[in-house]
Amino acid sequence: MKQLTRSRDDKWVGGVCGGIATYTGLDANLIRIMVAVGTVLGFGSLIVAYVVAWILMPAAQPAGQQTVWAQATDVPTTESVPAPPSA
Repeated sequence: MKQLTRSRDDKWVGGVCGGIATYTGLDANLIRIMVAVGTVLGFGSLIVAYVVAWILMPAAQPAGQQTVWAQATDVPTTESVPAPPSA
């Protein structure tokens, strides 16, 4: 499942444009140019949107630490060991 996250690898400031590029499949530089042009034409309103996205978007997990769920059949069985007698 696709999730919108900030990029850890493709970032200049906060990884927002890199994360949007990964999510949409577009080039990150194209997203950055669109944000820059939109910021100039929108009198800086996209700066506020970028900061809000930076705060709200979770950071991407490192590649080696992705959560993998085990099925119940993959869990090894354990034998119960009786407790030692109390003295």
